[in-house]
Parts: sequence; structure tokens; C-alpha cells
Amino acid sequence: MNLEKLRNIGISAHIDSGKTTLSERILFYSGRIHKMEEVHGDGSGATMDHMELERERGITITSAATTVEWGGHQINLIDTPGHIDFTVEVERSLRVLDGAVLVLCAVGGVQTQSLTVDRQMKRYHVPRLAFINKMDRVGAEPLRVVDEIRDKLKSDAILMQYPIGAGETFSGVIDLITMQAVYFDGNRGETIRHEEIPAELQSEAKAARGRMLEALAMYSDELMEILLAEEEPADELVHRVTRDATTLQDATAVFLGSAYKNKGVQLLLDAITRYLPSPLSREMNGLDPDDHERRLRLEPVGDKPFVGMAFKIAEDAFGQLTFFRVYQGTIEKGGFYYNQRTGKKERFGRIVRMHSDKREEIDSAVAGDIVAVLGVDCASGDSFCSTLNYCTLESIYVPAPVITIAIDPMNRGDGEKLSKALAKFRKEDPTFHVGQDEETGDVLISGMGELQLEVYLDRLRREFKVHVEVGAPKVAYREAPQRTIEFNYKHKKQTGGSGQYAHIVGRIEPLPLDAEESFVFEENIVGGKIPKQYLPSVEKGFRQALTRGPVAEYPVVGVKVVVDDGSYHEVDSSDRAFQTCAVNCFRQHFPQTKPALLEPVMKVAVEVPEEFQGSVVGDLIGKRGVVTSTEVRNEVAYIEADVPLAETFGYMTQLRSMTEGKGDFSMELTAHRKTPVSIQEEIVTERRKAQLVGAK
Repeated sequence: MNLEKLRNIGISAHIDSGKTTLSERILFYSGRIHKMEEVHGDGSGATMDHMELERERGITITSAATTVEWGGHQINLIDTPGHIDFTVEVERSLRVLDGAVLVLCAVGGVQTQSLTVDRQMKRYHVPRLAFINKMDRVGAEPLRVVDEIRDKLKSDAILMQYPIGAGETFSGVIDLITMQAVYFDGNRGETIRHEEIPAELQSEAKAARGRMLEALAMYSDELMEILLAEEEPADELVHRVTRDATTLQDATAVFLGSAYKNKGVQLLLDAITRYLPSPLSREMNGLDPDDHERRLRLEPVGDKPFVGMAFKIAEDAFGQLTFFRVYQGTIEKGGFYYNQRTGKKERFGRIVRMHSDKREEIDSAVAGDIVAVLGVDCASGDSFCSTLNYCTLESIYVPAPVITIAIDPMNRGDGEKLSKALAKFRKEDPTFHVGQDEETGDVLISGMGELQLEVYLDRLRREFKVHVEVGAPKVAYREAPQRTIEFNYKHKKQTGGSGQYAHIVGRIEPLPLDAEESFVFEENIVGGKIPKQYLPSVEKGFRQALTRGPVAEYPVVGVKVVVDDGSYHEVDSSDRAFQTCAVNCFRQHFPQTKPALLEPVMKVAVEVPEEFQGSVVGDLIGKRGVVTSTEVRNEVAYIEADVPLAETFGYMTQLRSMTEGKGDFSMELTAHRKTPVSIQEEIVTERRKAQLVGAK
């Protein structure tokens, strides 16, 4: 495989921006499929939505991978979900990709989930192009969307095309590099026609080209000199500067089209191969297993030791299917490779290249490739190498769950089937958590939202024939310190024989609410006052104590523990003594930090006809919501508000009822915020009542 000609890309966007429709067109124009399907929500559906549930609901639930050929390039393509509930699918896909296409609606513009996807792309330093889709919709305003990319995503958006019409009159685009009008003829837009730019658009197109070149000149002295000399740059130079600016992630080149109306997709494919990087252009690093501060440069070549990441797990009729990104070296069918986390040697019995849910067997895969392997026992995010303790890869960021429900099998004999199903779901999805209510003994499942849990309950019925009773959803509250306190705690125990002795001095501090880490441990021990070998036990003890806080026995977050001093005993000190010391120290001193209950707050984005704007805004305020923006475009009101998760359960039904079925909304977790005192008192009272009932 010529790695220069390989592209690993993902398609990501807000809900209903047309990602899956765009993927379907890419498959068709590249010759991968010969008939285009649509996202209907009636049981039929697009190629990449292969799950029965996806076809029925008309949404993407799991990311699907395929491989296509375009212009002599191989493109490994992953179509990802838009719903925030399935955000880990986007997260783990972007973790292993070299480039991405951010799809934006020409009417909706940059929406809530667009912001989340943008953050994920920046987290993994993924270069991207933007495709403004749905140019055929009434109210399409591509120039406004370009401004929103600059203002909301803080990215230098460079419009590479100019629209010929918009809404019902949208007929094609003007290529601002070649300065030609491009039209898409035939029943399915397969015939590309180049013409002169229409006379009425000549001056607008010339001005748009000038803006494009000025923006690109900021990334190239050579291009800047040519423009200052008032000369015309060569097309090849413009392409090269666009590629460099995109690869550096400083700029976002913007393209236009309508996937549904078969316009603009082929030009986007040209841009993917021209501007997004190959595996050779991306710097990839692993971590030294013995020293995580030391980075190891990975080279995308086939003759080095193998390094790869298992980024996604899926179960099917033939067993576990593990999706791998190969970063270095080669894997071969029947070869043995080491899981760096467990130390186990695994046999890669079958290697397949995926096309949605279909597979093509291959004998080997080389650096830069994305493939699936059958029969490997591992977890999502595991690193594999050809030798043990060679290298580990930075794992995938997994957000904490925000909603919990209790489930109980209707048929008492289904307990084992339920356990198997939940174990399978946990393996597939790191945001899906399973626990047990200590008071009632109920099985608790937690996730990112109502839709995600609803999908898993549906899969329980379909795939495992397990029917369950479902309790009311519960919010995953957290407890956090409000002020810094100091501690000086000594653990001393003598029970005959060797005793226990540990002594730690330091402080507990609150972390900022927006900190990604929920717990930070810092030690400033000098002079051997506590031997270095005991410090991991101190950290372990503090982490252990975080599982249950003093306010209402919810997990504790937002804590920084600093240990500055202490002492030990030559005979009586041990790992166990220091761990116990840390646990007891935290339990005794943490209540002095005046801990408060934190609740998850969701950013809710609502679209309703303008006539319902007042009643919807009033309803959101009644739900303790803070309206952050309202805007009316083409008689449609766009409302954004921060609303506590506890107030959003069943909101879709309420919204449809308020708006005669015409309203729609999406939401994502924005932050954990302090719960009002009156609400906190109610929660604590309810929690204690439940504990009393459970105790009886």
C-alpha cells in the first residue's frame, strides 16, 4: 500500500445534518455501492446504518467503517453518530483518524453538537474540512455559517466555493481556485459539467476568490509576495497552501453542497484526497510503559515492531469483532501479539476489512490501516504490540455517565441472560456502566442520556429476549469541596505483633468545576519523611474514599489532595497502613470542606416555529433553565438554554405537546454545577428515605 495515497477520515456532525446521507453518496460515487438508499426511519435505510434499530429510528447509533477508492487514493471512512448519547463513538473514532469532515447544516449552522465535535477534533489534533450541507433547504445561508465557524469554533474558515443559488434555486457551485461554475447533471448527479461563471455572479465570485487568497496568504510567504505583486498564483500553489494550513489545524477549508440532491459530493472527495493528511504526514507518539513522561515516536512503516490500538469492540454472531488502527509495523493472519495492559498474548485468527456490516478477509494489514480482527479478547482502548512492554498508546477520553435507571428482569429465570447482555454492552461501550443499588438490590445501568439507555433496553429485548421492568431515571449527582482545608492525620494501631503506623500532613483543595480530571494527587515529600514506595498507597487510599461522599453518599469529584509532610515507622509502616490512613483522613476531614451537591446541567437547543417561542422559553425558565440565546430565522425560533438534567426527563413529549408536534430539540452535557440549597435538601431527604426503606 502506498501510504501517501491513504486517507483515514471520519464524518461527524450535529444530529440531522446529513452525515449518513453524505456517506451514502460517497459510497455511490466511488463505486462501492450501485444504488443509493436514504435514511427513512421505516426499517429500510442507508448502507452505513446497518443495525435494525438504526433503520427503524432513522438515526446512527454506532460508528460504521468502510473503504472506498477515489482518484487513485484509498479512503478508510468512518460514519459517526450525531446524538450526544453516543458521543463515545465519535470520541474513539477521532482518536484513531488522520482527518475529518465536519458536516454543517446550511440553515442550522454551528449547533450544540457541532461544538462538541469541534472540541473532540481539537483534543486529538485532527485536521478537518467543513462541508455545508442541505444547500437546497429554504433559508440556506452558507456565508452566515462560515462566520459562525469563525466566531463559535474559533477556526479560520476559508470558503473554497461560492454557491450558485440557494434553497430551491441551488444548482451548483463556483470553484474559486479554477474560477469555473460546476454543475451536477444526470438523475443522480453523476455527470459533472464545468461552465463559465454566470455573468450575474462574476463580480461576487471574484470578490470571494480575493477573500480566499488573502486568507490563505497568511499561511504562505510565497503566496503573499505573489498577491502583493498583483500577480495570479498557480492553482498548484493554492492547493499546496490549503493543504499545509489544514494539516496544521490552523484553518478549515469550507465546501458546499446538498448530499440529498446529489450536488457537491465529488468535489468534496477531491478535497479529502487533496487537503487531508496521509498517515505519513501525522506525528504519532506512544508512551514508554516504564516512564509515561517519555514519548516514543511511531513510524508508519511495515518493517518496524507492530503497535496498534483496539479502538472499538463489537459483538456479532461470530464472536467479538475488534477494530484496530495499525500505527507501526504489520499484523498477519494467525500471528500472536501482546496486549500491553494485561500482558496476555493474543492470536489474530482472522483479519477483515469492513464495509458497514459486511467483511472482506485479508491476510495482513500494515501501518496506517484500519481493520477489524475476530476473536481477540480485549477492551476498548487497549494497546497491542509485537513484544511485551514495548509501548502503550494514550487511551480514549471517556465522559462520566449522567443518568441512571434501575432494571429488574420480569422473568426470574432471565438473570443469567441479563448478566451476559450487560457484560457485552459494557465491553462495547465504555460510557455504559452497570452497578447495584445497595439498598434495594436492583441492577442499575448508567449512561449519557435517556436515548442511549432506551436503545440498550431495546437491544435486550431483541438480541437476548430479556424483558425488564424499568424504574424512573435518576440523576448522577456528585459531591465536591467548596473550600480548602488542612489535615494532619496519624493512623496508629497496635493489636499484638506488628502494628500499623502512618502519618500524613497536607491539604484538600477544590478543583475548578470545568477541570477534566476529577481527582488530582500531588506530593511534595522531601528528605524521606515518607518513603517513596508508600506514596502510591496514599493516593490509592484517597481515591478509594472518593466513592461515597458525606452529603448524600454520591461520588466525590473536583478534589485535589496535596501531601507535604508526614512520618513513618521502620517496623509498623506498610502499604496497607498508609492506604488506611488516607481513607480515614479523607473521611474525617472532607466534611470540613463544606461539600456541596453538584448536578449535571445540559445545554438544550430547541427549534420551534416562531409562534411557539414565548411558551417554550417560559417552560424552560420554569425548569430552572437559563436561556442563553434566542434567534429567529425564516419564521423558525432557535432557542438555547442551560437546564438541569433532572428537569429534562420526558422533555421530547412535553415539547411536541406544546408545539403541535412541530418542535425538536437536542441536548448535551455542558457542566456540573452547584445544586440550589432547597433542591439539595430535597435530594438528601429523598436519599435518606430510600436508604431507610432499603434497610427495612
